Amino acid sequence: MIDLQNVLSQWETDSQINKLDLDEESRKASNLHAKYLKLYSLAKIQLKRAELDQKILLKDKWLYYGGKMDAAAIDDKGWKYDPFDGMSKPLKGDMEMYYSTDEDIVRIKAQIDYQKTIIETLEEIMGAIRWRGQHIKNVLEFKKFTSGM
Repeated sequence: MIDLQNVLSQWETDSQINKLDLDEESRKASNLHAKYLKLYSLAKIQLKRAELDQKILLKDKWLYYGGKMDAAAIDDKGWKYDPFDGMSKPLKGDMEMYYSTDEDIVRIKAQIDYQKTIIETLEEIMGAIRWRGQHIKNVLEFKKFTSGM
């Protein structure tokens, strides 16, 4: 799984432009793009996998809270036999409270949100890489200006 802190740490290093070696920095842009495109693609796949896992979990929780899941399936999942801890089954309209606070559902929602943050970060990084050539051009223009050319 891609780690956001690791991506940010790599970008902190990769984003530096050596002003004394601008031709090499210009050539590095395509390698950086390939590197972060690969991470972006993997992050998108991981997001899709988490979203599919969430759908399966929601169906299982629907069966579980609705009393339609058999004991063997409940045992396989390691869940309690009584999802309401001895209380009477809530009304249909009140079930959202159980779904929105269920630890398994909250955990997978957090994973999905984390993956979305990674994807947004990688999109920003790739945008910066696309503009890298313009930044290098600006540095060159400034050097020309300050040297009187």
